[in-house]
Amino acid sequence: MDTITFLRPAGLVNSPAFSHVAVVPPGATTIHVGGQNAVDATGALVGGDDVAAQTRQVMANLTTALDAAGASLADLVGVTVLLVEGTDVNAAYGAAAGALAREGEPPLVTAAIVPALGVPGALVEVAAVAAVLR
Repeated sequence: MDTITFLRPAGLVNSPAFSHVAVVPPGATTIHVGGQNAVDATGALVGGDDVAAQTRQVMANLTTALDAAGASLADLVGVTVLLVEGTDVNAAYGAAAGALAREGEPPLVTAAIVPALGVPGALVEVAAVAAVLR
């Protein structure tokens, strides 16, 4: 196998937004990115109470982190999304959808609603795993 295979098996919901299983072949480089919040390079929170603006900054930070490891959003295998209680989930996903859109199967997605995040005022945090075939 020389490709990453994403599966949406029969018997599980078939969503265009996520896959259920990713099979990464031997020899691929796996990249783990820790939770990214909506902070700029100085550590200042971007977007205030606007979850869409915060999500765009989170995706920009994720892109920067992946780029540093020689990967891109197209290499994502899975993402974990944490949203603070009361946050507009649709606005957050809408802001991330463009960055996550790609040909073929979508990555795995895990989401959770939490009471708070480590960065005061942060409404969204995204951690990710990518794989690059060399």
